[in-house]
Amino acid sequence: MVYSDIRTLCGTITESISRVIIGREQETRLVLAVLLAGGHVLLEDVPGTGKTTLAKSLARSLDCAFSRVQFTPDLLPADVTGMRVYSQQTGEFTFIKGPVFTGVLLADEINRATPRTQSALLECMEERQVTEGGVTYPLPSPFFVIATQNPVETQGTFPLPEAQLDRFMLRLSLGYPTQDEAVALMRRFITGEPLAELTPCAAAGQIAEAASLVRTCRVSEDVMRYMAALCEAARSPEKALLGPSPRALLALMRCSQALAAISGRDYVIPDDVKSLAVPVLAHRIILRGMYHGDSAASFVEDCLARTAVPTEARA
Repeated sequence: MVYSDIRTLCGTITESISRVIIGREQETRLVLAVLLAGGHVLLEDVPGTGKTTLAKSLARSLDCAFSRVQFTPDLLPADVTGMRVYSQQTGEFTFIKGPVFTGVLLADEINRATPRTQSALLECMEERQVTEGGVTYPLPSPFFVIATQNPVETQGTFPLPEAQLDRFMLRLSLGYPTQDEAVALMRRFITGEPLAELTPCAAAGQIAEAASLVRTCRVSEDVMRYMAALCEAARSPEKALLGPSPRALLALMRCSQALAAISGRDYVIPDDVKSLAVPVLAHRIILRGMYHGDSAASFVEDCLARTAVPTEARA
């Protein structure tokens, strides 16, 4: 596989998803970039904007296992990761795998589960394994978590702590469709169910091969310094109580490599970094006192405006 193959593969997946989700090609590209970069996505938006549908469309477009967990306050960690069950026949405990043992996991309304259950995903997302009874069970590859949450409804929810937000490589909001997109959406769904008609167009092996190639995408010294300077600017002690961590910097680099590969390039350019800065960094930032009412996304945009961009000749 070469970089042009990655562009073709992701273009095919994007086209498949666009049969259901209208007008969200850029968001789909970002989700695919996270998939190839080995990260996870948090979709945060008001109800009915297509968060769950996007996750299902991606899962149906990939030839890999898919699990959906509806997070509720009474959900237990074992309901997610699995549990040990005693067998009277053998006199031994047997581990029954939970829904995390899959290729694509949809964690729907993740903020409705208790912190105890939310934390059950931390080891899975970061180390791609489950430890139960002193035994470690590796998760399949690829393992991709798409979590959703509603930002406006707070009753009966448990907001994700900063430590868990930091596990998500990227946070996205789909937003409302334009009038033309809304009309096209109604036309598409008036006589059928496009989601049910989707068939796999990419194998798990292809995704794994593409993800491996993404790691070889070149990042020049100047572009690396640009990323580092951007994260340093976002840690401004005057405005930021909490800034991007080293994990955030690595996430920005990995995601930039994947986005470059999706574009058919074997090298990262500053525009890749610019398009990813807000979705990768904003949810990892907490602003201070008088700036707390400001948007973290606007703060990142301001950091982008103040950080010198490498010239084409140098990059």
